[in-house]
Amino acid sequence: MIKTVEWTKEGVSMLDQRLLPTEEKYLTLRSYEEVADAIKKMVVRGAPAIGVSAAMGLALGANQSVGTSIADLEYDFRFMCKVMAATRPTAVNLFWAIERMRTALQKAKKETHDVEEVKKRLVIEAQAIYNEDIESNRALGKFGGELIADGATVLTHCNAGALATAGDYGTALGVIRGAIDAGKRVAVIADETRPFLQGSRLTAWELAKDNIPVTIITDNMAGHVMKQGKVDCVVVGADRIAANGDTANKIGTYMVAVLAKRHNIPFYVAAPISTIDFALATGEQIPIEERDAREVTHVRDQQLAPDGVAVHNFAFDVTPNELIAAIITDRGVARSPYIESLRRLVSVPESTVAAR
Repeated sequence: MIKTVEWTKEGVSMLDQRLLPTEEKYLTLRSYEEVADAIKKMVVRGAPAIGVSAAMGLALGANQSVGTSIADLEYDFRFMCKVMAATRPTAVNLFWAIERMRTALQKAKKETHDVEEVKKRLVIEAQAIYNEDIESNRALGKFGGELIADGATVLTHCNAGALATAGDYGTALGVIRGAIDAGKRVAVIADETRPFLQGSRLTAWELAKDNIPVTIITDNMAGHVMKQGKVDCVVVGADRIAANGDTANKIGTYMVAVLAKRHNIPFYVAAPISTIDFALATGEQIPIEERDAREVTHVRDQQLAPDGVAVHNFAFDVTPNELIAAIITDRGVARSPYIESLRRLVSVPESTVAAR
């Protein structure tokens, strides 16, 4: 099992994904500020993993609060939440996890006046978010695996595997793992995913560790391999899904979806229910993060572009719902019209899903 992020006695342990695939190094983050910085600098990335990391960071910060009363803890916690919320604006799991930790604090406050007990409950809540993420990805993988044909070749964009979640299974790669667990033969084509190269560095690394056949292509080869008939379906993850099914994912996903539509190839999105933002009617309302230009102009310390040129480095784009064949969640598979099917899935009790 790949452990992306983990709660330990020393602090939050996190696999530094910036160093993969050549170096596997775990960092021990000893304060909520260090966790927030790690999220911002993409030591950890992927919406579910960001949510889990934020929850653990807030639990860590709460435990280190020197206040002697619950009121003191609440004051500190509000500031911690603001710091955490400022790290990555597009990934809705970040804000979902922050709100869940806020709710846990308020619930604990009603049940006890012991500030140390409140702190313990925040740790328990963060660990619950971690465990639930692993379980939800297993369920998602089972639902999605049913959509993958035996002998299929799946195109992926970015990394939506164990590294993008709490660990173990993943979302888009969870679908592939789910198909393989069901006895199907599956091969993967991984877009390199410029500029951070999550496909070539991370997806290929994960799949190679699991002995799943994978071929890396540059992003601008996607149309060519589709035209050649080498792709049976596309599966990607998501950082935020609007109520109508419009989906924000790593930059370049929209381009892949358009190409898939042109070649009559099903385009699937895989994400847990927590990634759906019903507060946003459409994808036009999803905030799009723009990152440092150096990620485009350099690969690590190697400069690729001339000094002084203008650079756009949008981290995400939005794929309209009409290009999506299905949205695979931990509660089941949604199809168009998504504004109805997604809401139906949210109403499905978790216990019912677990029993399936």
